[in-house]
Amino acid sequence: MLKALIFDMDGVLVDSMPYHTEALSHVFADMGLSMDAQDVYNMEGSKTVDIVSYLLEKDGVDLLNFDLDGLIHRYRDEFARIVELKAFSEVLECLPILKEHFMLAVVSGADRNIVQDIITDLYDGIFDVVISGEDVENGKPAPDPFLSAADIFGLYASECLVVENAAMGVEAANRAGMFCLAVPTYVSKESLKNADRLVDDHRMLRDFLLGLDHLEKEAAESLRLKFYSAHK
Repeated sequence: MLKALIFDMDGVLVDSMPYHTEALSHVFADMGLSMDAQDVYNMEGSKTVDIVSYLLEKDGVDLLNFDLDGLIHRYRDEFARIVELKAFSEVLECLPILKEHFMLAVVSGADRNIVQDIITDLYDGIFDVVISGEDVENGKPAPDPFLSAADIFGLYASECLVVENAAMGVEAANRAGMFCLAVPTYVSKESLKNADRLVDDHRMLRDFLLGLDHLEKEAAESLRLKFYSAHK
């Protein structure tokens, strides 16, 4: 039986990824470093430190002789300076209804302060559990963040549904053994093909979430097949 819904934050709850990418771009440029914005979108859902480390290594930077913490601190300051918080209205309107029937969690790869500030500003009092990239040792695509949420709830993975918009998050949900519903906010639908169910936009996402009596049956069948494939 489906008991909990677990949401990614950037791109699912909040239209914020362009600001993360812009902030990183500003900091990299100021430091004389290069980066490809598409790399940030491709790694969306990963922990901030993992994304920044990848970008630096791709630019040929020796991380052992680089102030990684300093760059991340500058990125956080720049993000706070430029961000204009905007919740996806379709999700915002349906969450109070869903909260009457399910436990709700946010699982994000973003930094703790950023996650807490955004959720408090836009979704205060909605979520029972909030997990940031700093709250787990291994971020997405490892299953740890989602399994941590299930553990806090005291639930089995099969009792949780994940809502994602990034390939890393879809992989993490699959590895956690959870049904994954995906929406292609910033990436192609093809990159999310491993999700159990894919919707076109946030309007369809809202409609599916509000019709979970039907989706629950589909989730149960998908999880049964995943279990069978893993043990045959």
